[in-house]
Amino acid sequence: MAKAPVTHWTRPSRRAIGLAAAHAGGLLAGAALDAAFGDPRRFHPVAGFGRAATALERRCYAPDRAAGARFTAIAVGVPVAAGIAATLATRRHPWIRAGLVAATTWAVLGGTSLRREATTLADALDAGDLPAARERLPHLCGRDPSTLDNAGLARATVESVAENTSDAVVAPLAWGALTGLPGLLGYRAVNTLDAMVGHRSRRYRDFGTASARLDDVANLAPARATAALTVATAPVAGASSLGALRTWLRYGGRHPSPNAGQCEAAMAGALGIRLGGLNVYHGRVEERPALGDGRTPETSDIRRAARLSGAVATAALAMAVGHAAARPWRRALIARAVRTVSARRALAGRAVARRTLDRSALDRSALDRPALGRSTPDRWALARPAPDRRRSR
Repeated sequence: MAKAPVTHWTRPSRRAIGLAAAHAGGLLAGAALDAAFGDPRRFHPVAGFGRAATALERRCYAPDRAAGARFTAIAVGVPVAAGIAATLATRRHPWIRAGLVAATTWAVLGGTSLRREATTLADALDAGDLPAARERLPHLCGRDPSTLDNAGLARATVESVAENTSDAVVAPLAWGALTGLPGLLGYRAVNTLDAMVGHRSRRYRDFGTASARLDDVANLAPARATAALTVATAPVAGASSLGALRTWLRYGGRHPSPNAGQCEAAMAGALGIRLGGLNVYHGRVEERPALGDGRTPETSDIRRAARLSGAVATAALAMAVGHAAARPWRRALIARAVRTVSARRALAGRAVARRTLDRSALDRSALDRPALGRSTPDRWALARPAPDRRRSR
């Protein structure tokens, strides 16, 4: 009987290990820069991309979906191509790769600024300065703050923190861990275009469709990962994991957005509050379904949401760094598994061929055997005519 094939472990090359370390180290360094300094004060790359996209929009705009698709393809394709070119150019230079990944990660992450803005708004509410709190809300979302009271501002802030934890933290880290520089640049381009043209105003109802749909696809998995991490890290912020899980599963699909409702429902359940309701976007009114069965949000819930967002960001960073660092070892394991399966299939094929040859040889030898002296009749003996016994007498 043939023995099972033995495939030997192939250690990843030094270059592969070095590039993986550069990738993981760049993600970690970029997140550290974001934690220390927040968004760059001057010459923010995302702001520069927004200005370039605005100029491109003026040249491409037409009130139809085809023009919007062309605009989106160019505006996203150029950053992705730049990321691919930078990746290829630094194949032999891990330190340069690490620096580029760190700078890009810092530029595309926004978790620290998100939490700072939310905390600043909460401070204004605690101080009783409602006008100052209203002035801070546009830094977080596009709602009209002029008619919002304390509870309305608290709800809008918590919802923005929940959604942007995915958009500004988990999704960039996920795409960066999976695809490196092209993923970091491409995702931020997609998300920025959605904020610019992906809303349902008269001008962008058709033109912004491609950007909005592409953003939905890009955030499909990260939004659900954010909700899952909210469930897992809720106790860190003094919140309820069970409440987050129940509310996420019950209310996550009720939001008109395929992604925002996942994050907001999990956050609402974790904090024991109810989100959703009437939203006003500078003259446009939208009624959102209620998410959760808890109480009305308060100012203290803003701080709890910010702490929970930080815990989710830390967990997402650990997963992204681990995934990037393990890339060469993961590839080696996959290659070994493929070789093992291929070797076993080849061995099984040879065994089948050998059995087929043995059976054919046995059949040929049986055909050549003489009929005399056979103790047991078989198909060849039965096929021959029986001897005439009367003649022998």
